[in-house]
Amino acid sequence: MKPPLILIIEDNEDARQNTAELLETAGYRAIVASNGKEGVRLSVSAQPDLILCDIVMPELDGYAVLHILSKKPETAHLPFIFLTVKEAMSDVRKGMSMGADDYLTKPCDETVLLEAIEARLKKTQARANGRTHKA
Repeated sequence: MKPPLILIIEDNEDARQNTAELLETAGYRAIVASNGKEGVRLSVSAQPDLILCDIVMPELDGYAVLHILSKKPETAHLPFIFLTVKEAMSDVRKGMSMGADDYLTKPCDETVLLEAIEARLKKTQARANGRTHKA
């Protein structure tokens, strides 16, 4: 069985590569997109198991990415976590009300990030198995 595939949508190259390396070290497969438009395209074509997305990006911001993906039948089910520097409560509420599964602020502790990913993947797996599971 292949490890879960995680799409990282992040315009900052260092953050994108560091996150990809962390995920690969933790046993995940990672693919990256440098802007929101590319992220939407990869979400549809690669069908990742989870999406990590920044908010402030060129082309399409993270809110637009989530909005577009939530309207597409082939991507609406994908777990979506915002990973961003936007930490105001209004930003968090906006992201969660739009349907994000989690909202983490940068810099993010690596353990917190990995735990959030694991929780979302477990919840998705439980749904796929027909069970409800609190994550």
